[in-house]
Formats: sequence, C-alpha cells, structure tokens
Amino acid sequence: MGKRTSGYLRAILLIALAIAPSLPASRDPNAFSATDFKKLLQTVADGWNQGNARKSADCFARDAVYTVASLGLVKKGREALYEYFGGDKGIGHPVVMTWHHVVFDRDLQLGAGEFTFEMNGRGHGIVLVKLREGKISNWREYFTKSDLDWAAFEGDNKFRD
Repeated sequence: MGKRTSGYLRAILLIALAIAPSLPASRDPNAFSATDFKKLLQTVADGWNQGNARKSADCFARDAVYTVASLGLVKKGREALYEYFGGDKGIGHPVVMTWHHVVFDRDLQLGAGEFTFEMNGRGHGIVLVKLREGKISNWREYFTKSDLDWAAFEGDNKFRD
C-alpha cells in the first residue's frame, strides 16, 4: 500500500506542476524565491512542532483557504487557522512535521512539498501551496495514514535522493 500511495502522491505533484504553466505568472521582482518558500514551509512546520499556533498561522494570508481534501476539511482565514492549529491553549499532543521534497515556481508563486506528519499516529502527504504577497493564500493538502517511516513509504524509485 505504501508504494502505491506514494506513487499516487507523486502523480498529483507531477500533474500540478504540469498545469502550472497555464496559470498567470508573477512579474513581481520581490516575489519569493525557492529558498524563501522552503523557509516559509519550515516556519509553518516549526510552529506546529513547537506548539506555537501563532507562528504557523502568521505564515498565512488573512483570507487564506486551507483544505485537507482527504479529511474533507476546509478552514478559511488566518484566525480560523490559528484556532485550528491550537490557538492559545495548544493542541495538547506532540506534533512532528517533516518536509521531504519541496519544489517552487518563482514566476507563478506556486509550490508543493511532500511531508510526514506525526500526531497520534503517522501519515504522509503532499501539499500544493499558492502565495500572495509573501503569505500562503491557498493550501491544498492530500494525506494518508501510514505506519511506515518515510523511506519505506517512499519506496525504491527514481525520485529518491
């Protein structure tokens, strides 16, 4: 199941990147770079890992849309995300979010990443992220639960580092 699911997640990533050229391009000289994008995603992960909902939520635009398709979850707005990420009280469980492969198109201000997320179990997924003015305006996540570690889940394939 792990290899099939990992292949499915990679197919979503490849399709997203294939259709990206049809989206309007950013001509903003201050647009985020690939390095900036990786830092932004890591800041989201650091906030979750530290139980700091504000740190993660502040990476999102005020009107951001956050979707986890596999859970049927949709949250709208930075403050709703702040509460979803634990708010002032925290979520009460340890969280470990780890990024594996991250790609970014500077002109489109569009990127994607594969991740492992651990909280009351483990899962792996992929997220497609749109930026606007240096903040995440849209987060679309696809996630599957798995007891496998990342290496076993990813399997032996050409994408492997």
